[in-house]
This record gives sequence, C-alpha cells and structure tokens, in this order.
Amino acid sequence: MSRPVVCIVGRPNVGKSTLFNKMAGRRIAITEDKPGVTRDRIYAEGEWLGKHYTIIDTGGLEPEKDDIIMQNIRRQAEIAIDTADAILFVVDGVEGLTTTDREIGEILRKSGRNVILVANKIDTRKTPDEIYEFYELGLGTPMIVSAEQSLGLGDLLDEIVKYFPDYKDMEEDEESIRVAFIGRPNAGKSSLINHILGEERVIVTDIPGTTRDSIDSYFQVGDNKYIFVDTAGLRRKRYIDEKVERYSVVRTLTAIDRADICVLVIDGTLGVTEQDTKIAGYAHDNGKAMIIAVNKWDIVEKDDKTYLAFEKELRETLGFMTYAPIVYISAMTGKRVDKLLETINIVNNNYNLRIQTGVLNDILNQAILMNQPPSDKGKRAKVYYGTQVSVRPPKFVIFVNIKDLMHFSYMRYLENQIRNHFGFVGTPIQFEIREKGER
Repeated sequence: MSRPVVCIVGRPNVGKSTLFNKMAGRRIAITEDKPGVTRDRIYAEGEWLGKHYTIIDTGGLEPEKDDIIMQNIRRQAEIAIDTADAILFVVDGVEGLTTTDREIGEILRKSGRNVILVANKIDTRKTPDEIYEFYELGLGTPMIVSAEQSLGLGDLLDEIVKYFPDYKDMEEDEESIRVAFIGRPNAGKSSLINHILGEERVIVTDIPGTTRDSIDSYFQVGDNKYIFVDTAGLRRKRYIDEKVERYSVVRTLTAIDRADICVLVIDGTLGVTEQDTKIAGYAHDNGKAMIIAVNKWDIVEKDDKTYLAFEKELRETLGFMTYAPIVYISAMTGKRVDKLLETINIVNNNYNLRIQTGVLNDILNQAILMNQPPSDKGKRAKVYYGTQVSVRPPKFVIFVNIKDLMHFSYMRYLENQIRNHFGFVGTPIQFEIREKGER
C-alpha cells in the first residue's frame, strides 16, 4: 500500500513552500518572497503521529494568465491534485480573499477531493476580520496557521491525517536506485525523464532554467526500482544574478549528494561545456557513479568521422572520469533511451560490487610481478596486501611499507589492473594507502 499523498496548492506567494518545508521538517522547496518561484511538483516525505505520507508542493496558480509557463504549472497542479488524498488550499489570511482564490476554489470544489482551507501568515492571537471572507469559497472553516512561525501546524496535521485511507506504515525503500540527471540548462534532462516515465512529471519548455528545484520521481520496471531526480542546470557564475538561482545551485549539489548514480546529460549539438565539466567534477569528487548521456544526437549533422571525433573530445575534456560509459540518445524520439536504463542497471551493479580479499590480492600480486612498485634513494615500496572496505563507491585499502613512495601514477596502474579484471564500469574507485600496523 502506497503512502497517503498531501498536495499543497494556491496562488503565488501565499506561503505554500514555507508550509511544505515545515511539514517535511527540512528546507526542500525554494522559498522566496517572490511570485512563481516553485514551478514543478516537489516531493518529500513527512510524518505525523507515526503516520508517514508524501507531500507535494506545486507552483502558484494564476488561472487568468495564459503564458506557456503558467499553462505547464496548471497541468502540473492538476496531476498533483488527481493523486492526492488531501489537498491543502493555502490562502493569505492577512491579505484576504482575492479573485484568484475564488477561481482556484472553484476548481478544487469540482475536483471532488478532500480539501482543507488553510489561512496562512496569521501570527497573532487575534483573528483578523479578513478570515471571514474565505467562507465564501464554500470549503468550510479555514485552519489558521503561520507557517513561518510554526503556529497552528499541529492542529493542521491532526486534521490532515483524518483523510488518510486505512494506513499501513511503509519503511523507506532502500532497494531503489537514486539517479540524478545533471548538466547545463536546456540539455534535455526534463524531457529525458518525462520520456522514461511516460508522463509529464516535470515541466518541459525550451526556455533555459525552467527547472529550479530538484524533483524526485518514483519509477519501477520489473523488479528494478528507481528514484529519478531532475535538477536545475548550472549556469556560469556571472549569469547567477537572482538569489533564487543561487538556491538552485545548492539544490543541484544536494541532489548529487543524495544520488547513487549521476547521469550527465550533454547537448550533442553543443558538445561538452565548462558547466558540464564542473558539475561532473563535483559528482566524481564525491564518489558518485557516472553515466554520460549525449542527448539530441538525432539532430547532430554527422559524417563517418563525427562519432569518433566527438568521443575523443569528450574523453579528453572529461579525462578524470574515463570509467563513465557513453550513451547516445534522443529524449525527443526515445531512441536508445532503453539502452540508458540498461546502462543504469549495469553501473549500479558495479557500484555495489565487492571483491573477495583473496581474489583481490591475486590481482595485486600479478600486477606487481609485471611492474614493480616505485623506489627512491635506495628504498623501494613494498605492497603487503589489499582489501576492499566498502562499496558505493568501491574503496580499497592497500597496506605498504612506506606509503610516501606509492606515487599516484602507480596507484593508477593498480586501478587499471583491477578494472581489467572486474570492469567497474561507471564507478570511481577509491584507494587509501596505509603503512602496515597503521589503523
């Protein structure tokens, strides 16, 4: 049985994201005193009185507007409403009832869903006269809260759980593969996820920077479970003028921290950019498994040398992650997207691969016979043995006599020998050098 779903809706700048963050217990959605900051559905897990649920934050609704972003926001909100067990309709209790509130209220009444009217931003004991205006919506007595000050949230949560179906607690699914799609803006990350999911889970337009938050999407194929995370593309620093854009950079880096595998989506018509290199470097430095997805390959003008030239440039520019497999895809047509899913599964297996100590030392001994460890001033490094101490990523501890003699080039040689036997496709390998007896 899936977790109950609580959806937060309302017009812009009424405090939806602040309420979302309080319910989630941490700052997930971007909160800024500016309309239209949250555009997609943002997911998080919440808990109250031992009952776990999923919270969905949505972009601010403005029914009278008809630009492409607002059309997508409305579509996203409709999808969220359709999946909700309880809907929190958030209004500004200080400003009072607006025409937009009336229009949204009409939509929610017609939805037939369980709607809780939430009058936010009331941080005084005295109930303002504006509250009584909201009875016109026909959605019952408004719950009075101040999300910013955490006032009235307990009463609100008590009301929410009344609408949950017969509940069976579910433990966090540790079997899911968490995949973050990263890269520069407008490379096709959102389109790629939408194609895989088979629905418009994240907003897709041709306007760079549309995705500002990191969005989790749950997906399953057979026995394989995934959590796909769409991230905002990173821009050059001189283009990060808005405070909200800076938040997005933090969200992207946080999404990478939470991920098992990062799919670097590259625009095949542009090649590898500086932003691609920086974000890939951050993921590599943090020990994340990596896949390179070259998108829009269907519209790249090609001849018999295009593929080899592109791959050569890519490998040279991203020379620190030669272990990452490359998949050439088209998110628009779906070409070779199934190959990407297959590669995710392969990389995940490698990310969790553990080598028995005996087998590892057979490989090390053979490598040492072929190429002796370095020496300096009459002293030669001696490798005693190695052992794998962890996975995700695979980490090996090598015990030696003098660790200062173990030059990085020789460690790269040992890494290559291990990869020759076990592949470790898509995953970095970490080494720690210790002298014998060192803890």
